[in-house]
Amino acid sequence: MMVPAALLLLGALAAVLAPRLLARTDWPDREPVVALWVWQCVVVAVLLCCVLSMTLSAAAAWQAVRGRVFAPAPHSVVESYALAEASPWAAATAVALACGGVWSAAMLVREVVRARARRRRRRAELLVRAPLLPGEEPGTNRLVVLEGERPDAWWLPGAAPQLVITTAALRRLEGSQLDAVLAHEQGHAQARHDWLLHSSAALANGFPQVPVFAAFRDEMHRLVELAADDMASRRFGRLTIALALVELNEDRGVFGPCPTPQAHVPQRVHRLLTPPDRLPPSRRLRLTAAAALVPVIPVLVAFVPGLRALG
Repeated sequence: MMVPAALLLLGALAAVLAPRLLARTDWPDREPVVALWVWQCVVVAVLLCCVLSMTLSAAAAWQAVRGRVFAPAPHSVVESYALAEASPWAAATAVALACGGVWSAAMLVREVVRARARRRRRRAELLVRAPLLPGEEPGTNRLVVLEGERPDAWWLPGAAPQLVITTAALRRLEGSQLDAVLAHEQGHAQARHDWLLHSSAALANGFPQVPVFAAFRDEMHRLVELAADDMASRRFGRLTIALALVELNEDRGVFGPCPTPQAHVPQRVHRLLTPPDRLPPSRRLRLTAAAALVPVIPVLVAFVPGLRALG
């Protein structure tokens, strides 16, 4: 029973230390796409620790589970895990982790259902404000222009994604600024950032006391915007997307002295106007490869006794 305990300890350390270590680095703002990948790998590693610990605990507690998990394994491999000497906490650990998995799935389903309900509600409101013309099919227009005094633009994901923009935004945005806003929103759609936001929100809402999940949600909201900004700026320039952000948000008080829910907008504008140096390609490759190895660690911990027995 040492392996399930070691996996739980490894998962707990990763959940506590990973957010702190990443918060001390300065490269995520310079490479948001790499940072998104690193965060996903860390969270997958934590979840793998829980899944593998649950599986081995259940195998130690119940013979039926052990027979299925170790069915193709030689007898020496089964003995290397010392499952017969399982502690009385094995069953409780397996049940608790299984309940956590069910709860995570339920939170994800709830988040997706709520997001779809919000999309249906917004599409219904959109049809009221911009009714279809005779012979026009719903979802055929990828760009919808709304009458509005407030400059705004947003992307409606779904089977037929649409970009919605108000007439006030059209009057405010000049030249390629509109194209930059379109590229920003299309960057969200192409990278499927909505699924990252759903997954991170589900974990953070389901387990609010776990630091890595709360940090994962907060960083996803920030990093996806930085990644979309970079995608748009590569096509239209950093100054263009920065000016577009100012035009869309200057009437909302986000650039004032008082904090607002859109406090990240001034930081994004400052980052675009004073771009940090990107990491060298070799370091980006090393970070990507190192992050990909993080989920491998709990797998190796789980298989070490069996591999040693076979060796």
